[in-house]
Formats: sequence, structure tokens, C-alpha cells
Amino acid sequence: MFMNQTDISPTAPDNLPIVYAHELHEAESHGPDEVLDLIVGRISSLCSDRLDAAALERLNGMQVTLWAYHILREEVMDGGFIQLIHNGYGPLFFCNPFAKAMRLIGLKEFSKLVYKAQKLYERYGNEIEQPMTDEEFMALYERFEAFDEVDDAFITEEEDITAFIADYTLNELSTFVHCVDASPL
Repeated sequence: MFMNQTDISPTAPDNLPIVYAHELHEAESHGPDEVLDLIVGRISSLCSDRLDAAALERLNGMQVTLWAYHILREEVMDGGFIQLIHNGYGPLFFCNPFAKAMRLIGLKEFSKLVYKAQKLYERYGNEIEQPMTDEEFMALYERFEAFDEVDDAFITEEEDITAFIADYTLNELSTFVHCVDASPL
């Protein structure tokens, strides 16, 4: 069916967010980070930028997984897995099949890394999740040096992981967004 420009809405009929082809090409020219930022931005905008129970109801599993990876990357690159856990994301990654999803799309080593972090979460998560001052939070890095290994491994491999996920997303684009050729006037 041909859609003229006035028929295009922010979401496609299948409730996928819309990305315009020119935006996608522009993002691709800037690299995998920009591709993920664009697509995750559109996905998250469907849910008021909150990955909560309502978002889980609205989105498909791969959209949630992509958004979750984006969160993991931002948190770990900024402050490691300790920050990710302290900011309340532990259950999202370690009580859900995130690591399994990464393995199923072909990121076996990254999946193993997430499982290693999960073991640390199971051991130290309750302490890390507690409310605390900034000084107490900073002291966690000295107390839980076991996280250094998983942090370093992720930081070392992040570019390759992100590139793989961006390629996967582009190859399976219709699972994540609806790409249209023209933007509305």
C-alpha cells in the first residue's frame, strides 16, 4: 500500500516506532553508537523513556533487549557494573534472560561476561543496592574489586559488541522499528 506523506504517524500500524530512511543513513554514517542511539531513542519514546512494566507490555522482547543493552553500555562505561547495580538495574540484567538473548543473537563471550557479573550481583547486590552517600558509593569500588575484571572486559570489548548489536539491529530492522522513505512535511 502506498502511503503519502500526510499518512505517516509517529508509529506504524504494527505499533513499531517510525525511523525515516534518511535519519538511519545519517546515523549509519556516524557509526554503530549513533545507530543504536537513534533506534533506542525511538523505542524509548513510545514508553515515555521509562523501561517499566508498561513498557514491557508494549514492546516486543527484542526491543526491550536492545534498550537494555543501551542502558548497560551507558551505565558500565560511566561507572561499571557497580553503578549499574546501584542505580537499580541489577534485576533487569540478572533476573531476566538478557544474557541468554545475547548468546542467541551470537554474542557468546559477552553472554558469559554477563553471567560472571550476575554471580557477583548474587553475592554483593544487596549491599550495592542500598541507599548511601556519594562517599559510601565510591568506597564500593574498593570493597568490591571483583567487579574490576568484568568492567575491564566489557570496556575492552564494548566497541565490537556495540558494532555487532548495531549490525544485528540493522539486519533485523523490522523487529525494532518501521523504516519509511520520506518524512512528513
